[in-house]
Amino acid sequence: MVAQLLRDFLAEPWLDDLDLDGMQRLNAKLHAGTGERREGDMIWRIPRRGGGDAYLVLLLEFQSTPDPWMALRVLVYAGLLWQHLVKEKRLPPDGRLPPVMPVVLYNGDPRWAAPLALSELVGLPENSPLWRWQPGMRYHVVDEGAFGEGNLAGRDTLPALLFRLEGSPDPERVVALADALLAWFARHPGFEGLRSVFAELLGVMVGPLAPDVRVPEELLEVRNMLASRAETWKQQWLQEGRQEGRQEGRQEGEQKGRLAGEAAILLRQLERRFGALPGWARERIASADTVALEEWGLRVLEAGSLDDVLAKPGSA
Repeated sequence: MVAQLLRDFLAEPWLDDLDLDGMQRLNAKLHAGTGERREGDMIWRIPRRGGGDAYLVLLLEFQSTPDPWMALRVLVYAGLLWQHLVKEKRLPPDGRLPPVMPVVLYNGDPRWAAPLALSELVGLPENSPLWRWQPGMRYHVVDEGAFGEGNLAGRDTLPALLFRLEGSPDPERVVALADALLAWFARHPGFEGLRSVFAELLGVMVGPLAPDVRVPEELLEVRNMLASRAETWKQQWLQEGRQEGRQEGRQEGEQKGRLAGEAAILLRQLERRFGALPGWARERIASADTVALEEWGLRVLEAGSLDDVLAKPGSA
């Protein structure tokens, strides 16, 4: 499945130099100085067709927002991997370090916009002579959400089906994707071991909707459960969505009401002290938040002029 990910979502010409069918998972435990070890990150040894190996560092990024320091983390991971290979005496015959290929797999909602190269994080002008001593590192990011449904549906690979599942909370769409999974496994013998993985993934999606129901372990049975309950769960989701919407609406209305009340009180206080207010003052009060209104309300007690309470636009 990782080989499919590389072939389908990297599609770089240098992949032709790698024997992806011969890749092997490396069970190296790489610990930074902080003792940090991230669960899920994987290292794969991939034979090169011309001799020697390359190493894939696959970082699984499940954060809700992109990590702006990912290029630095990748550099640390690469250094730890090379140290491990030196210590284990697993260098090629020429004694040089093997190439490392960092790939970040990201499934957060905001699109990935973090720097892809370490040089973008170093504070030096482009023409600085210090660049020759700065480390260099880049990584490739696979941002699942950047691929539309139509794009993913046109890819006949398990990673594409996985990305579609992760982005499809609607029970009816999940049933259709479960059918697509079953059809894919029927067309590709030899991947039976992954059926249970996807069955478990679908089971995790079912769990919150049916906490008291035992989820089957076989992919077809999970699919049938989804199909039989899809309409009930859809109505449940719609009802919960309407309830959340009403609650959010009430909260938003209450907040606007409080702001309007605070603004009206401040206007009365200012008019009592300073007379009719100019338009700019009324506009500032109407657009202010609670923190500003409270601060101005305290200033009214000691201010000698309207400007002391509300500084005119452009004044100090």
